[in-house]
Amino acid sequence: MKYPKDYLDEIKTRLKVSSVVSKVVSLKKRGKEFIGLSPFKNEKTPSFTVNDEKEFYHCFATAEHGNIFDFVMKTQNLRFGEAVKYLANIAGMQPYIFSKQDEEKEEKWKIYSSIYTKYVDFYHDDLLKNELHSTVRDYLKQRSLNKEQVKKFKIGYVNKNPDFLKELNNDFETNDLLETGLFYLDEKKNIIVERFRGRLIFPINNISGQPIALGGRIIEKSDFLAKYINSPETLFFKKGSNLYNLDSARKLSNKLNNIYLVEGYMDVVGLSKNGIENAVANLGTSLTDKQIFTLNQFFEDIIICFDGDESGYKAALRAAENSIKELKPDKQISFLFLPDNEDPDSFINKNGKNYFIDFTTQNKVSIHEFIFSHYKKKTSNNPSSMAIFDKKLREIANTIKDTFIKKYVLEFFLEKISELTPHTSQFKKKPYNKKVKSLEMTKKFFNESQSLSGVELKEFSLLYLIMNNLKFAQEHLHLFENIKLFTDLNKLIFEKIISKIRTGGIASINELDIDDQIIGRINKFAPIKHILKNKLENSEIIIELLDDISRDLNNYDLEFRIQELESKFSKDLSEATFNELKELKKKQNIN
Repeated sequence: MKYPKDYLDEIKTRLKVSSVVSKVVSLKKRGKEFIGLSPFKNEKTPSFTVNDEKEFYHCFATAEHGNIFDFVMKTQNLRFGEAVKYLANIAGMQPYIFSKQDEEKEEKWKIYSSIYTKYVDFYHDDLLKNELHSTVRDYLKQRSLNKEQVKKFKIGYVNKNPDFLKELNNDFETNDLLETGLFYLDEKKNIIVERFRGRLIFPINNISGQPIALGGRIIEKSDFLAKYINSPETLFFKKGSNLYNLDSARKLSNKLNNIYLVEGYMDVVGLSKNGIENAVANLGTSLTDKQIFTLNQFFEDIIICFDGDESGYKAALRAAENSIKELKPDKQISFLFLPDNEDPDSFINKNGKNYFIDFTTQNKVSIHEFIFSHYKKKTSNNPSSMAIFDKKLREIANTIKDTFIKKYVLEFFLEKISELTPHTSQFKKKPYNKKVKSLEMTKKFFNESQSLSGVELKEFSLLYLIMNNLKFAQEHLHLFENIKLFTDLNKLIFEKIISKIRTGGIASINELDIDDQIIGRINKFAPIKHILKNKLENSEIIIELLDDISRDLNNYDLEFRIQELESKFSKDLSEATFNELKELKKKQNIN
């Protein structure tokens, strides 16, 4: 029996081709694609490519080509059903259990999909070609939407007295039409009515790009009609499982790390018109775990940007408390708050793409900072209020599924609370002086830190660890002997410290001839300082952190050597070079 299409689409939604292939093939990013040595043939020069955007792999050496199901079947010698079970397990989905209703459901999907395709195509073409819709086209011009955007998003218009139902009745049963949610039965008049009459319609597509629901907007002011309506939930459409424009936006995940999550269809269209294509909209409901989980499969930073009014702020707070549960070490969730009475559509139309991106960079707030800031504003300076504040933040932190993120978010909350109540902290012996960074100082810090490479920051962490743990470094000198640094200045400082320790020890970093500004820069930007805070006496933690830094620097060294050998191999095609390259890649995978 065939697997339902929506189940297979769900697997493909959750898994990038590169993430499946990389379990078998060592892949390297090259532009929009990944390359590697073919799993179907012994070769020395990579001829195997993976394209996440187009959802396929291709081997130029053997002409093998396909999707994730094909890859698993061919590399693991599995039948299709076995490959589906294997991939569903990786995607965190339950195995599909076939029932007698499955075949019937598949038939229903064909009918449902056919009705939607005909409906969307008809009203889209009608909007573009029907001269009677001049008022609608004038409205679109007022909203700064041109023909190109109407075609791109396949926007349509259902007139107030539509008659397309008659044509659909020739091909489909009445019950099938009602099950799509496009129509409903007016029981008083005993007639079938088009739900979206008198509205612009925005097709909501599944992950494969097929329409499964609609959003509708009135174009005239009305006191008794809702401005926006969505299709009701159906057998093939669940609001909490879908996002408007996800089918297009997800294809950008090879180029962009972030995705804007906005409230409305017009926001997505408006951003697109101004050159920001990486935007999706939730569908008139609170943000769900599944929507965040889906976006996390494609993007590293979800930027939630709701309207700049009270209802937009409340929606953002609900989204924050719900989505923080899905926070992961390699993912970010941020919030962007627009000026009062602005939405993404109006804001970008006024200011343009570059201003919008700069505004995002300077004003987005991480999810845990937003939650802390919100509840801090609601707190009074008395024990009862502070206790409620503390309890609420602990409850929110404890909803986070990932144990590492949970730990650090809770630490962030508790540290910020201790700054508000310094007199209650038994560990703080120094008088409390609250430090406030101006906006300019914050911008300066951000700009300076952006200019530092990943290697420099990792080296800063190593130097910070040594300079603040000189006694430990002297007692465990052997742990530092084989660590390699890459930037000239950091290497010089490191060698000075190690040399001084070898020749008799060092009581203070001031004994070294190192400029105070350089030491200040290391102390300012070393990422490790936030982890080492209050833990400088804990040797186990220091050794664990040192091990992490050493391994990362070793990986940088391997990466540099691999790049050099790849460049050399592309010129000499030497088997000795290839074997050396293969050995280094093995070490890289082990690390």
